[in-house]
Amino acid sequence: MANLTPNPSFSVTIRLQTPNQPGMLASIAQAIATSGGNLGEIELLTQTRKLSVRNISVDAASQEHATQIVEAVKALSAVDVLEVCDRTLALHQGGKITVQSKHPLKRQADLAMAYTPGVGRICQAIAAQPEKVYQLTIKSNTVAIVTDGSAVLGLGNLGPAAALPVMEGKAMLFREFAGIDAFPLCLATQDTAAIVAAVKNIAPVFGGVNLEDISAPRCFEIEAQLQRELEIPIFHDDQHGTAIVVLAALINALKLVKKSLSQVRVVINGAGAAGVAIARLLRKSGVEKIWMCDSQGILSDQRPDLSAAKREFAQPQSGSLADALQGADVFLGVSAPGVLTPEMVYTMASDPIVFAMANPIPEIQPELVQDKVAVMATGRSDYPNQINNVLAFPGIFRGALDCRAAAITTSMHLEAAAAIAALISSSDLDREQIVPSVFDPRVVTAVAGAVQQAARHAGIARC
Repeated sequence: MANLTPNPSFSVTIRLQTPNQPGMLASIAQAIATSGGNLGEIELLTQTRKLSVRNISVDAASQEHATQIVEAVKALSAVDVLEVCDRTLALHQGGKITVQSKHPLKRQADLAMAYTPGVGRICQAIAAQPEKVYQLTIKSNTVAIVTDGSAVLGLGNLGPAAALPVMEGKAMLFREFAGIDAFPLCLATQDTAAIVAAVKNIAPVFGGVNLEDISAPRCFEIEAQLQRELEIPIFHDDQHGTAIVVLAALINALKLVKKSLSQVRVVINGAGAAGVAIARLLRKSGVEKIWMCDSQGILSDQRPDLSAAKREFAQPQSGSLADALQGADVFLGVSAPGVLTPEMVYTMASDPIVFAMANPIPEIQPELVQDKVAVMATGRSDYPNQINNVLAFPGIFRGALDCRAAAITTSMHLEAAAAIAALISSSDLDREQIVPSVFDPRVVTAVAGAVQQAARHAGIARC
């Protein structure tokens, strides 16, 4: 495996004291560089004629690498390391989100209107006309982020408490990118029926539900049952958010190599929630040749171990991932680190497209095949072409909430993917720019508009 690029997720801030003399900062920077760290912000805290105290931020590639960098700085004879702070842990101290009032309570009159007795009038109005809950409460702009902690990121079944930091982060993304209030609900059960019942019971509060980090195949059943039994948008982001952004990226990548969706053979490695959803959406978009692999190799119709979802994509062929990739046009990885080798890539068709999206360590390090592929994408922010769900889900829910869609449909997924892809103009399209930045302010507006249009066309928009 090639070394990972240093990145902020493993960054530290080193507070150090040095003699106030020329060359000290340069020697520290040299020690960090020699250790493979990426020097960031430097803040001078205090300085006297004799001493300087600074905070220096450094990106590392792992926790072990961060420790090595700190030890290299400590080894400098004139440097006194006063404190080391893990920046990611510090950011999470006390949690990342809060609840704030929209109106101040400064006088008795404020309290009388916001709470008792005035609030009773609002309760009665909603009881008389239930649809008014969208006008008179938070429901119209609030999403529940629901998990059981059974498939947290790529880390596995960590449980509901350990899943909470991810759900808090998701809530931040909803608020920052789409102005949506979202709240994490980490359920202390992994029973399908209990999860469905819990979501149904809290549904009166929320305008939509974002399912997150629930393992396959239960996630398929939970989503389907909630869609049948509730009349608010239900969206499993690990499935559909990933699939939407992958399709958007693939649309533009294929433009670069002058191939069409109907022509290419796509190999998907990873047959969990994301892999199956990607395959289903690609099939709807016009991809005709999809081979899927799991840890046992190609999903062959000769295998008796396949789940119902996997059987949808079973092939007559059998073999390994290496066998599947021979002559393939596209590799889409939602699986595990290091499973793709350069030798496998060399057997693919001309101008191969590789999306290695396992996170944090991709199926293959981009550096190993950068010059051998036409387009490379990962799930990481420190390489070009990050396949990031934040390009999809904020706009999906913004559009669905704004038109009070009764559901989120496949046509919405397809239109959202097309909208994301269309934001990259032909003049900007490049092998290192096939999707817009997550900070592009046009993204949410474009996706929300596409979703609303699809909802209205399907007759499921209620306003």
